[in-house]
Amino acid sequence: MAATYSDFARSIKTETAFDVLAVAKELKAQGKNVYELEIGDSPFPSTTAAVEAGIRSVNAGNHRYCASAGLPDFRTAAAEFVQREYGISVGPEHIVVGAGAKPFELFFCEVFLNPGDGVLVFSPYFPTYVPNIARRGARIRFSDLKQEREFRPNLEDVEHFLDEDPRPKAIFLNSPHNPTGGVALPEDLRGLADLVRGRNVAIFSDEPYDQMVWRGEHHSILSEEGMLDQAVAAYTFSKSYSMSGWRLGFAVSSPATAKLIGMLINTALSCTPPFVQHAGIAALQEDAQERDQRMAVFRDNVRLLVEGLNTVEGIHCLEPGGTFYVFPSVAPICQAHGITSHGLAMYLLEGADEQTGIACLGGECFGEAGHGFVRFSCAEPAERLQAAMEFLPDALSRKERIAAYLEQHPEYRLSTS
Repeated sequence: MAATYSDFARSIKTETAFDVLAVAKELKAQGKNVYELEIGDSPFPSTTAAVEAGIRSVNAGNHRYCASAGLPDFRTAAAEFVQREYGISVGPEHIVVGAGAKPFELFFCEVFLNPGDGVLVFSPYFPTYVPNIARRGARIRFSDLKQEREFRPNLEDVEHFLDEDPRPKAIFLNSPHNPTGGVALPEDLRGLADLVRGRNVAIFSDEPYDQMVWRGEHHSILSEEGMLDQAVAAYTFSKSYSMSGWRLGFAVSSPATAKLIGMLINTALSCTPPFVQHAGIAALQEDAQERDQRMAVFRDNVRLLVEGLNTVEGIHCLEPGGTFYVFPSVAPICQAHGITSHGLAMYLLEGADEQTGIACLGGECFGEAGHGFVRFSCAEPAERLQAAMEFLPDALSRKERIAAYLEQHPEYRLSTS
């Protein structure tokens, strides 16, 4: 007989974006015109200096093992970036390299969480937070982010968590926030730091969209007093430098925490390829102008999406403070048709039209608090975003097609209980 799988393996859920991406690619292969607004990937090529440096490094033979925590030159470049961009006084000893930002969710949990510890997660949330917390047998408490508060973290919920949970140990913070586009303001970060300072509580600060802040500037909780000792901030090259396939990121924390994470990387991944790190050094040191030009395009595309969505009856969309996502409420449409928001998203992709579809994600893919919302990314050229917005109201007006799609897919029927 075959060996049975663990309870964790049998319960695991993955990022829905990649599942919808697979459906979208299959439909496109069949000839359907699909506006791909589901995946959080840049449509641009990797930035110029990064590509050139990566190629030079490969040609120079830099494709063997290296230090698990990262090349000294990479750690120095990352520390200089954090100091330059955010005024946080760190050195290479505060930096550890990884395969994107996502692995640091796992390593943070392994460093700080024991079975039974309590973790506060703001919801909607990035889907991989939950399985990484579950790996450690920790308990999750959710704090709902509200559209009327521009999806900013609710510090009253943090207070209740710290006071009421039997073993509060960690908080997952994501700003700018995926999927909502909400941004924690400096006073939010200051208040959060004041609440946890001096307590046996760690913060995972997920900051992949640090260069996508559309009002004001990006602020990290690491800039608050004492937080380098209580927090791990994770950054990636995927969004800012269009390097998603390179799998490169880094974390910033105290030297002791960075050293521990480096040891965990040693046990799990060995190291991040040196030629990838050389590409990252070049990106940080030489590609800022190219990066900023692309960020301006994303900003304009986000505004285009918001304007287009707010012309559609039944949709209410805030202009996000950051990220290249918009997270409009579609609750009136869902209620009118008795369909979940993810069902509505899948209808737009599969059922609205034989020749055309929009790929997006239902808000419940990011937790219960996402019900009644959908997430659109702006990772398509402006002309295709405009065309998608022109198709959307027509697709939503086809009541018979929505009913027929729901009949074929009863799993998307909105619960009345």
